[in-house]
Amino acid sequence: MSNEFSEKTAEVSNFVKCKDCGANLKYLPGTPYLNCDYCGAKNEIEVAATEIIENDFDSFLDEKAHQEDKQEISTVKCDGCGASTTLKPNITSCTCPYCDTPLVIKNASTSTIIKPSYVLPFKIDRKKSTEEFVKWAGSLWFAPNKLKDYAAHSADKLNGIYMPYWTYDSNTITQYTGLQGIHYYVTESYTDSEGRSQTRQVQRTRWLPASGTVYNNFDDVLVVSSKSLPENLANELEPWDLNELKTYDDKFLSGFVTESYQIDLKFGFEKAKNRMQPVIKSSVISDIGGDVQQVTSMDSTYNDIKFKHVLLPVWLSSYRYKDKVYRFLINARTGEVQGERPYSAAKIALLVISILAVIGAGIYFYMKYKS
Repeated sequence: MSNEFSEKTAEVSNFVKCKDCGANLKYLPGTPYLNCDYCGAKNEIEVAATEIIENDFDSFLDEKAHQEDKQEISTVKCDGCGASTTLKPNITSCTCPYCDTPLVIKNASTSTIIKPSYVLPFKIDRKKSTEEFVKWAGSLWFAPNKLKDYAAHSADKLNGIYMPYWTYDSNTITQYTGLQGIHYYVTESYTDSEGRSQTRQVQRTRWLPASGTVYNNFDDVLVVSSKSLPENLANELEPWDLNELKTYDDKFLSGFVTESYQIDLKFGFEKAKNRMQPVIKSSVISDIGGDVQQVTSMDSTYNDIKFKHVLLPVWLSSYRYKDKVYRFLINARTGEVQGERPYSAAKIALLVISILAVIGAGIYFYMKYKS
């Protein structure tokens, strides 16, 4: 699978034509319809029952996938923020969906990627997402007033983007070594501040060697496969209602931007392992038992690995403050908001001055009272 991995990619908006008037249709979040802004017609999306099929990870890598599981894309890198945008055929001009910088189309390159298998359609529309964004911005301490103003007028600045994810399943077997700590108490004599002899109970810990094996089953460990956005923010958008996944259909993408992955399948699983580690360690600690534990080694094997390639919906906005771009993400299923945020130096300075003034006033009245 040497050619199916793309660099940073984000497709420009997809569109489906209205069956009544031929105008571009947009998917209507939270419904099974495509909406026509021109004639008002609602074109229903015929959704078949979705059967989730997990792909065998090792077999897929060994067989290097079938050509029909792939698609070819053209990408161009943004000089402003470094993200790369996937271009539809015959596109002659475009702007970056992450920072609104005009893209230089002549620098486009071509690559082949694995097609997504499932999509979680947009549920929350732009209006509701804007309300959640405003609420979130208003709760930030020391945020510049310009940020709150931006949020209040951001409806037309929110971009609906389908973000690429890998999901992984695995049964793990972990052999470990460590130490089990058992608390016990001893009586200790001491002299108190008044010179009297006293006794007290002092906790000590007896350490015993421990080793064993733990078993963990993981289902749908999510790995965001985009580098265009901070991974920690994307992870904070969880949980996702993956039980509502639909079989991939271009109609759900109509009117939205769709990003393609830049973290490949194999490296994505390494990231999945990192997400599994805290759960495995927790199982090891529980297995060691005792009052306290130390884990000295863990050796995990990953069996029956499955994966699928899915698209999840995000409303995204970016804000430039003092020559730095800050990005904000909204889970378009739940309304959860996560984002980078600037701080207002003026507001922080004003707070410090106010605190110093209060302290100074307190010292002044204290000294005056003492005298």
